[in-house]
Amino acid sequence: MSDTDFALAADGGPDDLPRTLRRERDAREREARERQAREQMARERQARERVLADAAPSIGSRFGSDGEFARGDAERGTVTRLSIPFFHLMGFFIKAVLAAIPAMILLGGILWGAGHALQIYFPEILKMQILILFPPN
Repeated sequence: MSDTDFALAADGGPDDLPRTLRRERDAREREARERQAREQMARERQARERVLADAAPSIGSRFGSDGEFARGDAERGTVTRLSIPFFHLMGFFIKAVLAAIPAMILLGGILWGAGHALQIYFPEILKMQILILFPPN
């Protein structure tokens, strides 16, 4: 007779728990690892900020090794007043109005074409027309 000594599944190994409990345990372990990683990143960020705060302010210290502006190194501030000369502001708005004219013409053409197409395909739709009449002299 052959030896039938099999290892039991309930020996305290990782597979003796039901699947839902294993998933829950794995999720808790993953959350703990992620929390430790976040805490480590926060400690590294604080150490980096302390080093940057101690360093003398210069243009070179604000840029990374690739020439890009280093993230998190931007000066924080609050805008309390915005002073724009009147004629510069007026010029900006005049340019905006002039730039909007072609867009309005194009939009009007598109809407007119859509209305005309609807009138052709659906003649029963009543098209509103504005009539301007001048009295005869």
